[in-house]
Amino acid sequence: METEKTRFPPPGRTAKEDTAAVMKFYRLPKAFPPQVVAEARRLARGAVSAKGRLDLRKKFIFTCDPESARDFDDALSLETDRRGNRILGVHIADVSHYVKPGSALDREAYRRGTSVYLCDKVVPMLPEELSNGSCSLVPGEDRYAFSAFITFDRSGAMVGRKFAKSVIRSRARFTYEQVMAVIRGGRAAVPAVGPKELKTVRAIAALAAQLRARRFAEGALDIEIPEMEAVLDREGELESVISRPYDESHQMIEECMVAANEAVAKELWTRGVRILARLHEPPDPEKLLMLRAELKSIGLRAGNLENQKVMAQFLASVKGHPLYPTIAMMVLRSMKRAVYDSTTIGHFGLAKRYYAHFTSPIRRYPDLTLHRQLAAWLEGKDAKVPPKLLAKWAEHSSEREEIAAEAERGLMEIKKYRLLDDQLSTRQILDYDAVITKCAPFGCFVEIPELAVSGLVHVSLLSRKYVRFNESDQTLSAPGGGSWKIGDRIRVHVARVDFDARRVDFTPVRSSSR
Repeated sequence: METEKTRFPPPGRTAKEDTAAVMKFYRLPKAFPPQVVAEARRLARGAVSAKGRLDLRKKFIFTCDPESARDFDDALSLETDRRGNRILGVHIADVSHYVKPGSALDREAYRRGTSVYLCDKVVPMLPEELSNGSCSLVPGEDRYAFSAFITFDRSGAMVGRKFAKSVIRSRARFTYEQVMAVIRGGRAAVPAVGPKELKTVRAIAALAAQLRARRFAEGALDIEIPEMEAVLDREGELESVISRPYDESHQMIEECMVAANEAVAKELWTRGVRILARLHEPPDPEKLLMLRAELKSIGLRAGNLENQKVMAQFLASVKGHPLYPTIAMMVLRSMKRAVYDSTTIGHFGLAKRYYAHFTSPIRRYPDLTLHRQLAAWLEGKDAKVPPKLLAKWAEHSSEREEIAAEAERGLMEIKKYRLLDDQLSTRQILDYDAVITKCAPFGCFVEIPELAVSGLVHVSLLSRKYVRFNESDQTLSAPGGGSWKIGDRIRVHVARVDFDARRVDFTPVRSSSR
């Protein structure tokens, strides 16, 4: 895949054609090859049998996903042992039962590497017959799963882990909103769920909150960047951008998945089995020096950010700061990108010594490979993969993930730029509240939270007088009192849209007052 960093995906001739244009630019696959579809349909017709598996169909196991979700690849359960320890069950769709190494399905899944979630379309890693069918943990249906049982003591420390191929039957399909209502002490309108089951949901949420607190105490970084979702009309035009909530229900699922990912990675890595680790390395010291300078420019002293716990404590201390979104983005820009690696393990952001991806084999190929290695290990077989092959998988998986992220981001940008460009062409220009995120000699960069879009306000538009850039504190100032610094709020409207350079210029609404 040859993608020049200076090039951007072009828009379509019309808004409806934007998705096709982005898919073509990134060479995203369209329909599955006929032999892959045929294989998926044949496998999907097979009956589910508990032979040779742990039968969990009588246990209370449930899923929790967005209202619009069509595939369910993880489910949860909770029990207590004689010592009062909690045993969290994380049950993941057993995709490896269907997708065998070397099969047409496997070759296509590897080629795709990951599912791609565009504004108005999903490009799945697996055919619908499996992703939304036989592998989806829908309620009331027997499904093959790979279960991780993780034991936690009263303090929330992991004191045991077991794994098994299983058969489950989800008893309930919760949405995040329903789980949130349960956590707050209410009831959820979910069939066949009584007080005992609701108590289990609350107990899992309480365990997740404890695990989350432990992670942050150990130096995990709590960076809350809202996930934005585009709302499109029938013509493919952007109507609005909404921020997805990230409340205790989402945190419950995240912590349970993190626990399962850690448990599997630790089990295999400490046994001498090299895997596709999910690697997140610490930031470069030079980046942290720049970050400290940026923070200082807005009056914040962060301390020694090379100390992970100091960084975590700093992030916690600015949670209520009015400039928190700007601060969070500064910190995020200083971080390295998480990748897949076959020789090194560890996740800086999560503060985990062992970490890999296990919980989403429907949409990520690395998870599927980890399932296969864990299954081989449990069966007493050789779970090791030749180092060169594992390194090849890691590089390919990281590349496919980056392409997916660029495609998702690229289409979202096109939709936002269309919206702003339409304002110029129709002369129905709207004003937006913006925050200055960076100052430079030629102007200041701003972020519009309402659209999650960035742009430049040129220095010539800030004041009719000469504007000076002060490098020491990263500010702009003009004679007579006009000044601009990181974190300042400013009202702007669009002045120019450049699709080719993917750039937007804004104009201050009240530039004359400067």
